[in-house]
Amino acid sequence: MRNEKLLLWTLAVINFIHIVDFMILMPLGPQLMRIFDISPREFGLLVSSYTFSAGISSFFGAFFLDRFDRKKILLWVYVGFTLATLGCALANSYSILLSARVLSGLFGGLNTALILAIIGDVIPDERRGRAMGLVMAAFSVASVLGVPLGLFLAGLSDWHTPFYILTALSAGSLVMIFQYIPSISDHLNSEVKRPNPIVVVKRVTSNSNQMRAILLSVMIMFGQFMIIPFLSPFTVANVGFTEIELTYIYMAGGAVTIFTSPWVGRMADRYGKLKVFTVFMCLNIIPIGVITNLGVTPIPYVLLISTMFFVTSNGRYVPAAAIITGTATAENRGSFLSFNSSIQQIATGVASLIAGVIIGENAAGELTNYNIVGYLAIFFSLMCIPVARRVKIVS
Repeated sequence: MRNEKLLLWTLAVINFIHIVDFMILMPLGPQLMRIFDISPREFGLLVSSYTFSAGISSFFGAFFLDRFDRKKILLWVYVGFTLATLGCALANSYSILLSARVLSGLFGGLNTALILAIIGDVIPDERRGRAMGLVMAAFSVASVLGVPLGLFLAGLSDWHTPFYILTALSAGSLVMIFQYIPSISDHLNSEVKRPNPIVVVKRVTSNSNQMRAILLSVMIMFGQFMIIPFLSPFTVANVGFTEIELTYIYMAGGAVTIFTSPWVGRMADRYGKLKVFTVFMCLNIIPIGVITNLGVTPIPYVLLISTMFFVTSNGRYVPAAAIITGTATAENRGSFLSFNSSIQQIATGVASLIAGVIIGENAAGELTNYNIVGYLAIFFSLMCIPVARRVKIVS
């Protein structure tokens, strides 16, 4: 494809906006918990509401994504996502924000599956790891630019401001979709008969290789999203950071992973996706164990550990995404990835809820039992390795 780079950059921009929209709520946690006077459990529900609704929409998306031109369905999804983000910006209470996050998740849940399906359709396997590295670098840019800038602006004005900015960026990215993403409809020309929804579910659930890929997604989410939603509240309440100082964590981690994410993609193509995944997954448990046991700690040490967490988390996801995408063929890639995204989003929500139930708050306002959550996250992370070894790439 002549405009392959422009297509990948467009997907990276879309992914950036989607990631910031999801991530920005977590570092805003200390502010939202104070303004709305909510508990860790209620904040966990606020985070998980997005992922649960995203999981539902992704599940139903599995029944129709492969029936349409990828570009057309992406445009419809992104228009809805833009309007829902505007709803978050206009929210003035916990209940309204909760409802707006549900709507954002309904549309945002399809973004990841569509991005992965487009990459799978237009990028051959020998370059897919590199393409994943570029698109997933959006996480790094979101961390180093999007989230810190959002936190900074929220500190200068209020928490609504980041969502107004995201709404404007989402509207602008629609132009890029029109301009740089071509019609992608080769999967529609397949002679494979389009099955009904029940057959779609059976086709995925009866494929043991794809079910192992889905299990891998679930284990990865449990290994990460029991930790991530409460990282900011814990760092403020227990480690001694101010809300503005939280930006240092995201800037440092994101700045490094901007460079490491594409590098990991190249290493995955060169040395094997499974080998690179295993190395980074093993490294990832080190910062998890340290972060969840911190007390009041100097800023440089926290930044060192948190940056290692960002780098290793991103490093294990790039090859994992390539492995999971490669378990489906072109004619059912969209439906499988949407189904996988659905389960993945639901797992993220369950992980956040479980963490919210385990974590408490003492009389001094500090969070308790975060170390227990960390031990559980390490267990699920280690379980990913034997599961990944049994997943086979078929396309």
